Amino acid sequence: MKTLLLITGLLLLLAVEILHIYFIMPFPGSQHNNTIALAYWLDNNIWWVRIIIGLMLVYPVTRIFRYAKGWKKILLSVGLLFYAVVFYFFNFRFKADKMFYQPVHRSFATAADNKMPDNKLVIGIVINGEAKAYPVQLIGYHHQVRDTVGNTPVMVTYCTVCRTGRVFSPVINGSDETFRLVGMDHFNAMFEDKTTKSWWRQATGVAIAGPLKGASLHELPSTQSTLAVWLRQYPASLILQPDTSFKKQYNDLADFDIGTIKSSLEKRDSASWKFKSWVIGVVHNNVSKAYDWNRLISDGMIQDSLAGLPIMMVIEKDSASFHVWKRQIYGSELQFAQDRSGGQLRDVNTNSIWNMNGQCIQGPLAGTQLAPIRAYQEFWHSWSTFHPGTMQYR
Repeated sequence: MKTLLLITGLLLLLAVEILHIYFIMPFPGSQHNNTIALAYWLDNNIWWVRIIIGLMLVYPVTRIFRYAKGWKKILLSVGLLFYAVVFYFFNFRFKADKMFYQPVHRSFATAADNKMPDNKLVIGIVINGEAKAYPVQLIGYHHQVRDTVGNTPVMVTYCTVCRTGRVFSPVINGSDETFRLVGMDHFNAMFEDKTTKSWWRQATGVAIAGPLKGASLHELPSTQSTLAVWLRQYPASLILQPDTSFKKQYNDLADFDIGTIKSSLEKRDSASWKFKSWVIGVVHNNVSKAYDWNRLISDGMIQDSLAGLPIMMVIEKDSASFHVWKRQIYGSELQFAQDRSGGQLRDVNTNSIWNMNGQCIQGPLAGTQLAPIRAYQEFWHSWSTFHPGTMQYR
């Protein structure tokens, strides 16, 4: 009886230590099922579970160490040591916030003093006239960087496994909240707020577990482009600089921008509409649509309408920076043609010339600006998971 109790207790302890991390980290098979509710319960009750199972083990462990033969004591010691090793790895090595840290020294530079190559992708933000750029190579490791832009607190996030960049206001119920990386759900990063311990999905900003389940963080407008394209539009922008404490971690993401990174979780599938294919996602009036990155590169420009919204999507000559605009001025829907060699656009309606900042620089519409549409580059598996029923542009 005591042997059965001992084996059962040790197996339960091992299962608890493994599963409370397995469910929220990218282990084989862990990210394909809806296990967040169980993972959240385990995370919040694990000490009670440990205590209960530990009390169950007191009797058999005591009996064996007091009265059993030497080989049984050795086997029990090995079993307890194995549990200790599992406990260490799953609580101090495999946890997300033990693998990815916030910047120790956060610094910004002007374009003149910047150390980041201008072909690197950035997430750009403009608030109250102040512009800042956050290189994806840097925030991709940190997963989130807290900052202020235009005297406004911001939480700049990036999940390299989903290729999702989002900027949120960290203010919840009027208070500037603190977040930690807690793991992932369906391959997407999750953050836990310090006050309520709710878990928030990075791709959508929605709380998916905890007291605030169903609430949403306020998303702030942001742009993904190369640093060169960002500085063309915002030459006075400040640029986040590498923290020398994380040189190796940044180097590991050196090829992430172009999709040739070695990691299978982060590497691009060059074919279209595959698990790791790149898409551009757009949402309007609760209708979502995905556009194949390869199609955009091939055509240079895509014109479409989404739930009554006429849009134009273009790629820059760097084949990395994209723009999505509302192709409508003064209530009139415009049709465009592209001069790919000159990097300009011409609307067929008025023959006006537009630059790649969406500004009309010549013709009857000179001085007007196309309205930007919020759009995201990400992996197809991410967009299709978090936008079920999304349409595909074919």
